[in-house]
Amino acid sequence: MKRPPVLARAVARSLVPFGGSRAAALIPQARLSGPMPWVIAIMVALTTIAAAGGLALSNLAQTARGDLSGAATVQIVEPLKVERDRQARAAEAALAELPDVASIRVVPETELDAILEPWLGAGADGGDAVPVPALIDVELRGPATDARLAALRGALRGIAPAARVDAQSTWLAPVFAAIRSLQYLALALVVLLALTSSAAVLLAARSALGGNRGTIEIVHLLGGTDAQIARIFQRSIAFDALVGGAVGLALGLGAIVVLGRQFAALGSGMVAGGGLGPLDWLLIAAIPLAGVGIAMLTARLTVMGALRKML
Repeated sequence: MKRPPVLARAVARSLVPFGGSRAAALIPQARLSGPMPWVIAIMVALTTIAAAGGLALSNLAQTARGDLSGAATVQIVEPLKVERDRQARAAEAALAELPDVASIRVVPETELDAILEPWLGAGADGGDAVPVPALIDVELRGPATDARLAALRGALRGIAPAARVDAQSTWLAPVFAAIRSLQYLALALVVLLALTSSAAVLLAARSALGGNRGTIEIVHLLGGTDAQIARIFQRSIAFDALVGGAVGLALGLGAIVVLGRQFAALGSGMVAGGGLGPLDWLLIAAIPLAGVGIAMLTARLTVMGALRKML
């Protein structure tokens, strides 16, 4: 039987050390012709979007907590407008005398009407028909602890009995809980996509081994080791993973830019705090490199394990 040209040259050279381009030529890998790079591209794109979402939510939560850590709200819950306005003025004066209070802002009625407009309708009278509490935004010189809130309540108890004092972070506790759940979901998606990519690489490596079983047996007879054969498959899969990762990163970044513009158009101060910083972009850029590392490690472990069982 006529030997393949590469095999003939190896025999003519008296079985020179096996490796390099001769080894790769014996076990050809059809790069970019199969679904492997495109599967990795899809996985990297989805991972990029999920990671960016998780990082943005983390930044949003940190910014919101920082902004609201020393913020409190005083509500004057009094049905009579005249008495409500009197207690609001008295509460404002009393709060201004407290050393823990950094700033005070009485929310104008027009701003309250704009907030309630989606529920009460435009031009609705919020006077005696629908009594709306008077609101005072208070910025403390430190975190809104229970002790500081108790001091505010004590100062207002005698002059504004209808006053209710709450930390603004308490109002947003359900929002923070929802953000935390979304962060866990984003992390779970990243882990799941990494496992899915590993499974795809595992299947591709096993398919390549099965298609080149006869050649691999000849390589073993020529003195090739399992590690040398594994490196051939590693290089091929690493190339596919690198190309697929680059394409997936480009797709993911495009989706992030589009989504970022959509959220920026909302004009919400809270949403603006969810922007990505330089470190976040570095972590996102490292996703394809991590994908290549996972693909190479999975390919090596798969090939080495299969080769031990083969011969």
